[in-house]
Amino acid sequence: MCIIGLFFFSLPAYTQGLHQIRGRVLDESGNPVVQATVVLLPDQHTTITDNDGRFSFTKLYEGTYQVRISCVGYHQIEQDLPLEKSRTVELVLKSNEASIAEVSVQERQRSVDNLIKAENSAMPVKVITRREIELMGSRRLDEVLKEQTGIAVVNDIAGGTRAIGVQVQGFSSNYVMVLIDGQPMLGRNSGNFDLSRISVTNIERIEVIKGATSCLYGSDALGGAINIITRHGAVAPQAHASLLYGSQNIVDATLEGETPFANQRGSVVVSGNYYRTDGFNTDPRYLTGESTTVPPSQDYSVQGRTRYRISKNGTIGLTGRYAARRSKMINGWSEDMTINDKQLIQDVNLSGSYDHTFSNGLRSMTRYYFTRVHTDIQADWVRQGVLASAEEFGQQVHRVEQQFAYSLINSLKFTGGLGGSMEVMDDQDLDDKRSLNTAFAFLQTEWKPMDRMLTTLGLRYDYTNVYDGRLSPSFGLQYHISPTLLAKAGVGAGFKAPDYKMRYQVFFNPQANYLVVGTDRVADVIHAMETSGELSSKNSYMLNRVAGNLKAEKSLSNNISLVWTPTPKWQNEVSVFYHRINNQINSVIVGTTTSFSQIYTYRNLPQAVNKGFEVSTTYQATRDLQLSAGYQYLIAKDLSVLDSIRAGRWPYNQTINNPATGESREPTVKDYWGIEDRSRHMVNLKALYTYRPWDTNFNLRANVRGKYPFQETTTNQFIDEFDEFVPYHVLLNLTIEKSLWNRKLTLRLIADNLLNFTHRNMLGQPGRVILGGVSYRWVRD
Repeated sequence: MCIIGLFFFSLPAYTQGLHQIRGRVLDESGNPVVQATVVLLPDQHTTITDNDGRFSFTKLYEGTYQVRISCVGYHQIEQDLPLEKSRTVELVLKSNEASIAEVSVQERQRSVDNLIKAENSAMPVKVITRREIELMGSRRLDEVLKEQTGIAVVNDIAGGTRAIGVQVQGFSSNYVMVLIDGQPMLGRNSGNFDLSRISVTNIERIEVIKGATSCLYGSDALGGAINIITRHGAVAPQAHASLLYGSQNIVDATLEGETPFANQRGSVVVSGNYYRTDGFNTDPRYLTGESTTVPPSQDYSVQGRTRYRISKNGTIGLTGRYAARRSKMINGWSEDMTINDKQLIQDVNLSGSYDHTFSNGLRSMTRYYFTRVHTDIQADWVRQGVLASAEEFGQQVHRVEQQFAYSLINSLKFTGGLGGSMEVMDDQDLDDKRSLNTAFAFLQTEWKPMDRMLTTLGLRYDYTNVYDGRLSPSFGLQYHISPTLLAKAGVGAGFKAPDYKMRYQVFFNPQANYLVVGTDRVADVIHAMETSGELSSKNSYMLNRVAGNLKAEKSLSNNISLVWTPTPKWQNEVSVFYHRINNQINSVIVGTTTSFSQIYTYRNLPQAVNKGFEVSTTYQATRDLQLSAGYQYLIAKDLSVLDSIRAGRWPYNQTINNPATGESREPTVKDYWGIEDRSRHMVNLKALYTYRPWDTNFNLRANVRGKYPFQETTTNQFIDEFDEFVPYHVLLNLTIEKSLWNRKLTLRLIADNLLNFTHRNMLGQPGRVILGGVSYRWVRD
């Protein structure tokens, strides 16, 4: 196995306040490594070693840098490099058998505002780096996630809501928590957190945890978590500007800046993004004129972070973010039936933290977080000139948390904390402001009984003023069977309390012509409509079961995986997962009215299961070509449906009808396909090629998704082969990136969905999109 040795020398400043780094890259035999890529972080300075393995960086300010070295045939390594006035630094770095995995762990551990480490989760963790996002040419968060193995992007666009959510190993979006810098985001539509609201500007990395992570993050992380880590820290003043323009009049403009202050004791990072699109219509057969399935919209976001070291062991941090989206959707089924709805959604996030390390090694972090989301929707019938509906919804959270981390001995580490939050909703459709108060405490231990083994045990207790307390345990085990083979196993419990929309909100969807009523209000609403003569039918049996009786959901996630790295050029992973959900919340029809069609509320399904396996591989075929592939097989079913089919219980005892032949037969458990929106087969392929003479990267990706059910249409109340499906399809994407002027100027050509696949039941998937862009990074010399 080859080993890279590095020797760094920080020379005295040649001008006041400026320094330089010189180094040499050698292999284990002491020979120079030629054409190794050396990156200096966080400035992103990049150079290539010469024929003697030497490199240098000049005109650097004092501070702490990270140096990353990579070369085909060698393990990539990364190391902190303190650089101070008149100080000489000598470092020797050596890789080892597991260096690929360990380097990725090192990167994830550098969290500055959260002691909880995602890599310590018992569930599988996928990290998407800043460079990966750049090479994809993605603009919004949903575009990044849809290209990851085991993750699907789903759309729910109805009633003025625009929700582009995510599905992780069969868990729908309302079971996946979305966080920025460890703080949960608010503002869901129909259970989906709209990922397209988040720009990928200023993102340092994205951590995706698959499976129950309530142990780490609490309620809403029943099926997984997506933690977005934003860029932090600055060593030299610099700025970055980028602009993309193309199909659908898409404009994506970003401006970023960062600088240190107070002799490197503090730093400020600020970014702003503007994004607009004309929208598109994937259903021209039924929606006419100016109608769109994804509306024209304008997005604005501004965010900033500052950190200041007030003492040798204490640092304070402040973060602020404001984002807004204005959109206008027109749905026209005919000249007389055209509805126009406008939406404004705004969210504000503010947080402060104090990080302190005591002399005995105890690390403490105190955090406060505030977020508010406000949505204003108005829908009008265009021809009639009358108001169809109006909704204003507000939600805010105050959250306080105290975390601790301590290593009793080198082989035993503890991370714990406690805190609480108060959530207030002020929807005008509710009787009054209602609050949801929570308190929580957690403890996570890392124990390494031997060099080859690492165990993780986590416990979290959450208490709410509505659903009392829940304990969420987890356990993880990692064992190096050999230097090239790592086995991992994890089990974790999760829970999710129903939100206040599900319990109290009354919402009319003028486009789809239905009413959604929270379970705590549905009995009163149905009774009032029946008294006034507005009710044409009601399901008394289901109404009596669900009214005021919505329970919290629980899950148990199991995962076993093997990571095999036979050579530094080739890494493989296979994992098997089994997730079981009790009391899964689903919508149900409880009546119809004389003026519109269905009335929906929510109910608990006794048991559901998501099970399957994932396989992924990455191979460095040549120095300039990297190939990657991933595959997921998924079965997602409601076990109560299977039980009812076996027992012949209504409504699942109705016949299976073949609309093509008119034939009918009794149903069997084999006829049940599963839960909507889940594909049994998903494949991701990627080829990344670098043409060094032109300093150009070509990144070709294919996302293949097998057919999946859209909705039940044959009236037997479960999905079978004769219901409506979205067909098998391939999304082919290409990004070409050309660097100039020592990589200060970058040109990009982005082509998404080259095969131009669209389908009327994939409302949020546009046809072919071509974009061109330019970006420039300025660093003060």
